[in-house]
Parts: sequence; structure tokens; C-alpha cells
Amino acid sequence: MTRKSVALLVETSNAYARGLVEGITDYLREFPGWSIYLPEQQRSAEAPRWLTNWHGDGVIARIETSQIAAALAKLKIPVIDVSAARPLPDLPWVETDDAAIARLAADHLLQRGFRNLAYCGEIGFNWSRWRGEAFTQEVLKRGAKCYHFENATRGQQGYRWQEQMDRLSHWLCQLPKPIGIMACYDMKAQQLLDTCRQLGIAVPDEVAVIGVDNDELLCNLCDPPLSSVIPDARRTGYLAAELLQQAMEGKKVPAEGHFIEPLGVATRQSTDVLAIEDREIAAVVRYIRLHACSGITVKDILRDIPMSRRVLENRFLKWVGKTPHEAILQQRLDRVKVLLRETELPLDKIAIQTGFEHPEYLSVVFRKHFGMPPGAYRRISPS
Repeated sequence: MTRKSVALLVETSNAYARGLVEGITDYLREFPGWSIYLPEQQRSAEAPRWLTNWHGDGVIARIETSQIAAALAKLKIPVIDVSAARPLPDLPWVETDDAAIARLAADHLLQRGFRNLAYCGEIGFNWSRWRGEAFTQEVLKRGAKCYHFENATRGQQGYRWQEQMDRLSHWLCQLPKPIGIMACYDMKAQQLLDTCRQLGIAVPDEVAVIGVDNDELLCNLCDPPLSSVIPDARRTGYLAAELLQQAMEGKKVPAEGHFIEPLGVATRQSTDVLAIEDREIAAVVRYIRLHACSGITVKDILRDIPMSRRVLENRFLKWVGKTPHEAILQQRLDRVKVLLRETELPLDKIAIQTGFEHPEYLSVVFRKHFGMPPGAYRRISPS
């Protein structure tokens, strides 16, 4: 069998990009047959000179500049885009589901009782804009207030570091407290935490911060350690490789987007807080976190925290944005996903550990919420 020569134009300087490459590697372990060319590549760099005369079979690229787009368009070979920039709209592309990421971050903060939320993005990036729009929509739908801020990125035209930091500082000072903030990605979240420290703003008590990408090195270097949404970068890379193989075999791969849902939230100290003024409801939230996987029901909550069911439902919905039953179920399903990803436990054992009476019922509920059975989720999730 003739080996296919494939170039990966993906920088490896951050956790998400490395996850893409790991996903491509996962694919090649199952379906070997490529010779990989992975040159040293900076994000948003100009097209490398070698690309003009390269005689390969296919490319997977984060296409984020017009120069790289123009160079790839001339190659006349299959290309799969793994960027949200979309300078070549006629290409198939695989990307994180930015709306799902934003909803997950919003829910994480709303569950902690924040009724004031904010989004901190960067100008000029589709993924940042899409996350901001979805975050705002989710927050407003849940009856909370939402604030928004964007600044330029280092390297963009007219960027002045001190000016951007001054704008960010002014915005943080003007926000109502306490507030939960979603940063568009982990580097922006680190910038927010640094600015809060300089301003003497307490994190997470006054400002809670959640990022995106779960870059573990960066998140643990932050002070305090940063909570972050976990994108499924490996699955994104795997699917990109699968689509490229189909294209190189001459199969038609439509020029459409494939959006990969995030895996969950890695909770660390930057959001480890309950900003709920209603102390009884705060106690209910803590109770659910501790006991959801023990098979509790709303009746169990009412035995420990006496109030009528109607009052509990109304007050819980006001502060958390969902019913106690929904919160219990979400806590259980979040734990199910972790056990499917990180263990080899059979489904009947997972059902026992997460408060479901029968594995069959767990399967039905899981499929209803995530659109696939537990076994399929386990197969596509990174170990």
C-alpha cells in the first residue's frame, strides 16, 4: 500500500492544538498509512515557503491567515480545516462546538448562584464572538444579567499592551460584585486573574473566573488555579483525520462544519464558591453536590432542609436556574461521563456509583441528554 504524504499545519504551542495532533495520532494508530510532515509552525504565521512546491496528498490545517489560505488553495489536494476563521469557506472543517462550550460555562457559574455574569473576549476571532453570543443568550434566558468586554490581541494592528490592561482594569472595577466571568480561553482568564490580583479584587469571592481549553499547566500556574471548560480536542483531530482519509480516497466530503461538544468542566479554585444570598438554597446546592450520586430525591432534601416542595422549587429555580430534580440529574450525569472517560467500569457498576437503579434506565437518560448511548460516548472519548 502506498503511504499518503500528509502535512499538519497546526502549531503545538498550546494544549488545544496539541490535543488536535494527539487525535490525529489516535486515528493513525487504528488506520496507519500516512507519512506525516509536522513543521514548526506559529499560529497566524505566514505561509511557509516550502508549501508552494510541496507535492503531498493532503493537509490538515488551522487556516487563520489569507496567506496560508491562498497557498493551500493552489495545491489542488484535499484539505481539512480545523480553524474557526474560515478564509476558505468551500473546505470541510472540524471545530469545537463554541455554543456548547459557552452554555457549559454559563451553567457552571449559574449553578454557583451568580446572577451577574460577564463574558471577556478578544476582537477579531469567530470562536470568541460565537462563544460570547451563546454565553449571553444562555445567561439572559436563565434570567440573569450579562456584561460584555472585548479587547485586542497581542500582535493585532494597533495593539498597545498598557492601553489594553487599563481598559480591562477599568471594566473590572465597574462590574457589580459578586460576578462570574467566562473568559474566551485560558490565556485571557489568566490575564483576568492577574488584573484582579493587582486591583485587590478577591477571587473567587468577588469575581469568579472560568476559562476554556483546560491547559493544565497554565490552569495550575494561575493564582488561584483556574477552572476551565474541557474541549474534546482529540476527537476533533481524530475526525479531521478521518475526513481527510475519505477525501484522499476520492470520496466526496461536503464543505460543511462538524462541531465537537466539550467534555465538561475542570473545577478549580477560581470558581469554588457559592454566590447565593439565600442561605437555605445554598445549603441545598451543597447537599446536592455531596449526595446526588447516592440516589437522593427531592424528598430527601426536604427532610434535611425543611420547607414546602413548592417553596423549594420556586426559590431554587430563582437562584440556580433549574429545578432541584434537574440539578440532581445533571450532577449524576456529569459523574457518569467522567467514569466513562476515565475508567473501564462496566455500565452496571457506573449506574450503582451514580445513583441510577438500573443500567437500562441510565442508558435511556444518557441518550436523551447527549444524543448517544453511554457505550458510544466511551468509544469516542479520549482516555
